Amino acid sequence: MTLTQPAAVPTVAVRPAHRWLILAVLCVAQLVVVLDNTILTVAVPVLTSELGASTSDVQWMINAYALVLSGLLLTAGAAADRYGRRRMLLAGLVLFGLGSLVAGLAGSSGQLIAARAGMGVGGALLVTSTLAVAMQVFDGPERSRAIGIWAATSALGFAVGPPIGGTILAHLPWGAIFLLNVPIVLVCLLVGRALVPESRGTAGGRLDVWGAILSTAGLTAVVFSIIAGPERGWVSTEVIGAAVVGVLLLGSFVRWERRIVHPMLDMHFFRDRRFVGAVSGVVLITFGATGALFLLTQHLQFVRGYPAWEAGLRMAPFALSIVLLNVTGVAAAVIRRLGLATAIAVGMTLLAGGLAVVTLVPDGGYGVLLGGLLVMGIGCALANPAIVEAVMSAIPAEKAGAGAGVDGTMTEVGSSLGIAVLGAVLNARFAALLPAALAGADSFPAALAAAQEGPQRVAVTSAFAAALETGQLVGAAAVLAGGLLAAALLRRAGPRERSATAAR
Repeated sequence: MTLTQPAAVPTVAVRPAHRWLILAVLCVAQLVVVLDNTILTVAVPVLTSELGASTSDVQWMINAYALVLSGLLLTAGAAADRYGRRRMLLAGLVLFGLGSLVAGLAGSSGQLIAARAGMGVGGALLVTSTLAVAMQVFDGPERSRAIGIWAATSALGFAVGPPIGGTILAHLPWGAIFLLNVPIVLVCLLVGRALVPESRGTAGGRLDVWGAILSTAGLTAVVFSIIAGPERGWVSTEVIGAAVVGVLLLGSFVRWERRIVHPMLDMHFFRDRRFVGAVSGVVLITFGATGALFLLTQHLQFVRGYPAWEAGLRMAPFALSIVLLNVTGVAAAVIRRLGLATAIAVGMTLLAGGLAVVTLVPDGGYGVLLGGLLVMGIGCALANPAIVEAVMSAIPAEKAGAGAGVDGTMTEVGSSLGIAVLGAVLNARFAALLPAALAGADSFPAALAAAQEGPQRVAVTSAFAAALETGQLVGAAAVLAGGLLAAALLRRAGPRERSATAAR
């Protein structure tokens, strides 16, 4: 059976009176999606004991969600434009809520993995539809502020996931981590259905089923190879095979999209240097930022000795500064004054500088760390909304879902690459610095367990701290390079190219 697009609903012309309440619903929906990428880390010991989960099971509990979500983002964005952004928002909430309910009641590792995959389907619809709806209900200066608040939600979710998970596990069974999503989703569903206006793109034609299949399979294979690389070996048959298959499928997707009349993703976007600059910046910035923050959490846990929830709590000022600057409108005002390109360059320079301060300045207390986190937060508060706005402004308003899909996909790819590659840098450097007697230890806990009391344990800790320093500095360099590259490409594109793209 062939699905066809429903009759077009024009883009919202009159801004809804309750648009800030709508944004609150969108941000809460986005928050639960991001939380479920981070909150599960503190539950690993409990899941291992209560479900009898193996190391492979735990990896799939975490990765099934990320794989499905990243693989479906392009398709979800296209579906939002074609079938209605409000409709896909509500569908995403329903699927995410049902997946959370099943996950919370799961009695085996297999059930939890399947439920997490189902949550990934809902998550993909939410990531794309929340941003696409925000683009429709806001315009002018309010749109910049709304995008900033939406982008700040992701940073907040990243930082508060571990402490929220730790607090829940201290008082409730592990299933509560997922079951608490259900009432939140129900509230968002009721309010969203009552207030969010429907809108969709104007493109006609049949659903691009083949494009959806190729993009989903290709992205899933590529992201799988990135996630599996550090654990199974970058040159292992399955990792290399998945990467090759993914690249071939994505190449076929590009060729297919260029041939058909109504493509899921218009390849003309990639002729626009503004769009290419913004997308390149998204990948490099999230590569460096996510990877370096991942290493910072390890530094707080393994070197400074904080439990996961407390490490997340101590990183909270980073996220809270981003939220504060965006909610108050300060970030949006500065971005308007500087322009997108300069805001991205300045923001990423601050982020890289903050990472360098946290990494290089010795301090046994919390003061230097707090100062570095606040500098990083100011940088992200400027750069993240600016890079999202750069991506979305290079795409016609009627294709906001496709733009959100591209932005989300590049963010997921950059984040996965950052954790995988900087994690590999950490492991390689750590192995090189380990004492000869401990050569072959594949992790810091394993090396510490094998080390003798005294100088050998000190040497292991020092080696890990030095390896973390190397990885974080590589991440800071990637952040700086990504910000400067994106800014340079955006400046070269200029307003004329932006207008030409928007007219297509």
